Amino acid sequence: MFETYPRILIIEDNPDHAELIIRSLEVTDYDISLYHVSDGEEALDFLFRKNEYKTLTKDDMPNLILLDLKLPKLDGFEVLKTIKNTDSLRHIPVIVLTTSNMDTDIQKAYDLQANSYLVKPINFTLFITLMEEFGSYWLEHNVRPLSDNGKG
Repeated sequence: MFETYPRILIIEDNPDHAELIIRSLEVTDYDISLYHVSDGEEALDFLFRKNEYKTLTKDDMPNLILLDLKLPKLDGFEVLKTIKNTDSLRHIPVIVLTTSNMDTDIQKAYDLQANSYLVKPINFTLFITLMEEFGSYWLEHNVRPLSDNGKG
């Protein structure tokens, strides 16, 4: 549950996967704002309000992040590491959503403090089901701190 409406940053380089994620979340009953960036550098620009994102306000900042690992320019592990090592960002839950089911990737993501690790199913129907379950848990059942800055 969120004090304010959910603002989800989708960090995904594959346009087909991004579109599928966005469409599956848009058809839910949740009142959410979705933002999409397609590489690791753009993700950090968004989160640190740099370059084309310098006019973003606190109300535009995500309170939930879906992160692919295999990203151009800066991989998902580096993005995750930066988020979790930054005081103003570390409270944001980061859900890894990737095609990799390698034990080493899973372990590394959790070592870098990922909040959850989801493997993208190849099957379309299973992918939609996964996104519905993601929405149910993270947007409906998960209890969050009273404020988006993690300070209650």
